[in-house]
Amino acid sequence: MKQIKYNNKTIKLPFKDADYGLDPLEEVEIKNRFSGQSTTMPTFAAAVYDVVIGSEMIASQEDQRLGDGGSKHWDNVRKGIDWFKQHFAEQYMVVLD
Repeated sequence: MKQIKYNNKTIKLPFKDADYGLDPLEEVEIKNRFSGQSTTMPTFAAAVYDVVIGSEMIASQEDQRLGDGGSKHWDNVRKGIDWFKQHFAEQYMVVLD
């Protein structure tokens, strides 16, 4: 599992295959897809957000075929949300809660 140094803390990145960017510490703005409210976060956190949203979309589609909760992609959604709650709680409240 990859790790990154951010604000004098070492943070384990939750997804080994995510694209954390060429400059993972660069701040980017992310908007809540429903409310339009925005927040900033480093690129590596935005990558985790992207995995959560993408996994949620895939899981929702698969659940139509498999039944509610049947998709294995819900594990990535939960893993990413838990990571956000631990490391970026304020941003979580804006874009994922």
